[in-house]
Amino acid sequence: MRVTTHLHSLVIVRDTSIDRVRRICTDLPECEVVGDQHHKLSVRGRTMGWHTVDEHGDGRIALIVKAERGENAALVSSDPARFFMPKYVAHQGYVGVYLDTGAVDWDEIRELVTDAYRLAAPKTLVKQLDA
Repeated sequence: MRVTTHLHSLVIVRDTSIDRVRRICTDLPECEVVGDQHHKLSVRGRTMGWHTVDEHGDGRIALIVKAERGENAALVSSDPARFFMPKYVAHQGYVGVYLDTGAVDWDEIRELVTDAYRLAAPKTLVKQLDA
């Protein structure tokens, strides 16, 4: 939660999960987040993930990101209440993480998004990130 003061009044702004994902992406060169209900995360036209709301009628808020093959299964087996194998793209290494479970580890989400970026971005942009 961010707290902002305007003159003598106190305004409390609650961040939504998509707001937090957008802020993470602003630290990644040329990373874009576009969409309405399902937001696509991409870099130079290469998809690195999606922020989804009620995907396939599941009633959940989740982030699906590109991961190294095999890492998705390891994450799901480590904590199946938080991680899941997303439909249609799990076989390509994508992993899902629920963002509506209460206490979300946003440092871990930042790491997952950054790893997805490294897998999707051209090498020149990854070098900028490492500089």
